[in-house]
Amino acid sequence: MLVLGIESSCDETAAAVVRDGNEILSSVISSQIDMHKPFGGVVPELASREHLEKIEPIVSGALDQAGVGFNDIDAIAVTRGPGLIGSLLVGVCYAKALAFGLDIPIVGVNHIEGHVFSVIFENPEIEYPALALIVSGGHTNLFFVPEPGQYKVVSRTRDDAAGEAFDKVAKMMGLEYPGGPVIDRIAREGDANAVKFTRPKISDGRPDFSFSGLKTAVARHLREEGITAVENGGEPSQQIKDLAASFQKAVVGQLVDTTQRQARELGARTLVVAGGVASNSLLRDAARAAADKLGIPVYFPSRHLSTDNAAMIAAAGYFHLRNGERSGLDMTADVTMRLQNLDNPDAELRRRKVRYRL
Repeated sequence: MLVLGIESSCDETAAAVVRDGNEILSSVISSQIDMHKPFGGVVPELASREHLEKIEPIVSGALDQAGVGFNDIDAIAVTRGPGLIGSLLVGVCYAKALAFGLDIPIVGVNHIEGHVFSVIFENPEIEYPALALIVSGGHTNLFFVPEPGQYKVVSRTRDDAAGEAFDKVAKMMGLEYPGGPVIDRIAREGDANAVKFTRPKISDGRPDFSFSGLKTAVARHLREEGITAVENGGEPSQQIKDLAASFQKAVVGQLVDTTQRQARELGARTLVVAGGVASNSLLRDAARAAADKLGIPVYFPSRHLSTDNAAMIAAAGYFHLRNGERSGLDMTADVTMRLQNLDNPDAELRRRKVRYRL
């Protein structure tokens, strides 16, 4: 089965052709980083307009790269949510029109589930139950996956996503957008023990993440120590490098310690670490060390598949198509789409007044 994947949830327009859910014939991505860099973050209106301009040539490019035509495609998988509503609608509307015109099946895919599937192309088969840490600029979640297609959220951020915290802290220090790769790079020249950050404690005892306090601590340290932010793309001072290394260590420590503890409690047999922040070198090293302690493998996507891409959407879509699932042409974008179909605790969390920033 040849599945055309389409992804447009945020600031990457992507298309890919995947055979039988695990063989990438093509993967084309158009990034908008340079467009949004002057603003220090994604501007939703600009993002959706850029998707409108790029989606047709990107899909055509994916077909050309795969050496196939529209009539060779058996089905379409498109990101339905979560994400930016304008960006999502471009991909969903284009995919529905294409499916209607070609008279082939279409399935809407959860973007976060796509990240779970991003590891299947270049790694051994996942052994279940698995634990998947999905960490990016918009999402920081830890899922228990007892078998393919079943997801239980065991940890999630109460406030900022980890990637969002990287971007905001980088901006405070005068570093360019996106902040994650820059902090990762300069942290290699810094002392990760130079600044001590307190690990956040969740008062209700849930194993959740929190990064807003860490972000505030960085701002306070910059102010109290009189550290000058980098100006006009200049060379960061040693104080900035030390702060970047210490901040990165605090974020990665929180992510990996929670993941390791939950993997032990839940009896996970495989760790999956995916999403944009999965490219972070310290996170990869720390996750490998945790997996070694647990005696289980850890799988990462390649750098190309860590960022938003359509190959992972096609792979997730293939799984659902193979199980007989289809979406109707009345499907639309859903920015609140959740990935949880097992032991949903929402009612209990509401009763206990546990609050998350959505």
